Amino acid sequence: MKQLRIRTLAGLFLVAGVLSWAGARLWDSVGTLPRVPLAAPIVLAVIAAVLLATALSLRSRLRAQRERRPGAKGVEPMMAARAVVFGQASALVAALVAGMYGGTGAFLLEYLDVPSRRDQAIYAGLSLLAGIAVIAAAFFLERVCRLPEDDDENGGTAAPAA
Repeated sequence: MKQLRIRTLAGLFLVAGVLSWAGARLWDSVGTLPRVPLAAPIVLAVIAAVLLATALSLRSRLRAQRERRPGAKGVEPMMAARAVVFGQASALVAALVAGMYGGTGAFLLEYLDVPSRRDQAIYAGLSLLAGIAVIAAAFFLERVCRLPEDDDENGGTAAPAA
């Protein structure tokens, strides 16, 4: 399984941000700009929390499994692989969503003196931060699911879990 690359996420974020900013300018010039939903940062924050909880749970289970504690509940390789895929998919979507709301928020910064647009800029900013939290949690989850270093098998380099 390939590791998540920060440049891929940054590219998605930038493209989505520029397109969203340009779209907001165009939309605002011909009509009323759609509202940024308050649910967006909430949903992203929940996804980040789920990823973080998954990573912490897997980390403790993997640690117990490596230490061969009696009664330790191990981690199946397929479960770890599925968790990593979930994290990677979430990070890719979060990069797009955070970029989209980041671009919209950048456009709305010009109108902070208008109370309704200021609220929308705040929601967009919160969405951006929550999207970054999802990405950080996904990287943590991916790191937790890496195999430990083993000098005998692969020359001392860590390999991905699946």
